[in-house]
Amino acid sequence: MARIPPRIQGDCGEFSAIGWLLSRGARVYLPFEHSPDVDLVADLDGRLIRIQVKTSTVERGGRFDVMLVTRGGNQSWSGVAKHFAPARCDYLFVHAGNGRRWFMPSSAVDGTAHIAVGGPKYADYEVEPGDTLEVMAAPRIATLAAARRGSRAVKGDAL
Repeated sequence: MARIPPRIQGDCGEFSAIGWLLSRGARVYLPFEHSPDVDLVADLDGRLIRIQVKTSTVERGGRFDVMLVTRGGNQSWSGVAKHFAPARCDYLFVHAGNGRRWFMPSSAVDGTAHIAVGGPKYADYEVEPGDTLEVMAAPRIATLAAARRGSRAVKGDAL
């Protein structure tokens, strides 16, 4: 699998979660501005739930390593890692590189820095698969590549 830029990979995970929730009849809301604990809020079966979304392309022995700890991701990072805590969200949605997906109550997550999905531990929370992350990301990556080529062509034409 080609490397997917982290921002695009994360967006693909959120799109996957939104689609899955909508297919269940949920109404989905996006938090205004950046929320470190919650990526989505959904009204599912008359109950508002807070959802953290994670993705993983790191596969070992048929299982995917999912990083739960947040280390920033931008130049203003304070250096403090934020570990997963079940009290900060109600559910964790995971989208693995091969399209497998899980929707689990945060209280069932047995880890603060990382977990492995794909084995028996979280099997009860696996939902139907979606597209692979590579397929989901391809149009965005192509658009970025075309934009870069286009900006170079414009600069070259001006010379």
